[in-house]
Amino acid sequence: MSDNCKNAGHMEQLLPDTLNETIGVLTRREVEARVLVPIIEALGKEFGRERVIAVLQATITGIAEEQGAALCERMGGNSLAHFHESLRFWIKGNALEIDVIEQTDDVLSFNVTRCRYAELYEALGPSTSALGMSFSCTRDFALLKGFNPNITLRRTQTLMEGAQCCDFRLSTGGCE
Repeated sequence: MSDNCKNAGHMEQLLPDTLNETIGVLTRREVEARVLVPIIEALGKEFGRERVIAVLQATITGIAEEQGAALCERMGGNSLAHFHESLRFWIKGNALEIDVIEQTDDVLSFNVTRCRYAELYEALGPSTSALGMSFSCTRDFALLKGFNPNITLRRTQTLMEGAQCCDFRLSTGGCE
């Protein structure tokens, strides 16, 4: 384990998750959505939609944090350069169009100007579109926490919510 990568222990006991590298994150999210949406709808009718969505979000963010720790291991470190290199998994299949604004040792700023994740959830219908933030966007903060808790992410808007771009502003403040 890399000295900078922490908390990946739980993930090491399981079959390694290589889906992002193999099929790309966009295809993974489509499969997840096609399976989860009918289950979420059925559970919502039985137990109340708000309660089910709260459990869903807590579960997804927990998974994302573990995936961030595993990503740190896979990338061989937890710097912003390592994270920038890992974006290839999210971009695979032209899933995202990204304009890098600034990249230094302590700052990675980029805008996502096209998001096929948002387009996918919209195409899968209103039930899925309403869950797009939970399935994808809310993962970002938890993933980064697992990858490197010293990275701060500021994002004020998303394409999923109808903005012109997603504005990712990552910084370490000199800490790693």
